[in-house]
Amino acid sequence: MKADGPRIRQRRETSGRGLRNFAAAAGISASHLSRIERGETDPQPEALARIATHLGCDIGDLTPETNGDDDGHLDHARSRPDDDEGSRGAHP
Repeated sequence: MKADGPRIRQRRETSGRGLRNFAAAAGISASHLSRIERGETDPQPEALARIATHLGCDIGDLTPETNGDDDGHLDHARSRPDDDEGSRGAHP
């Protein structure tokens, strides 16, 4: 699951928790959390849920802003009614 690593780091630091302490509380290794925060890897959904819980926010607060292009969720909902015209994939 895509994660906004810098946003996670900022929220963790704002909460006053160190990397090792926070990682242990969230049930992941400090090195894995560091890689997530640097954007080098994305966590499994379960790990991201634990990170969000320990930051007191929703998973959506820790994922990149979407414009509808990267995973199709927004375009998918918007495009279904127009699909009968054969325009699949030709969204503005």
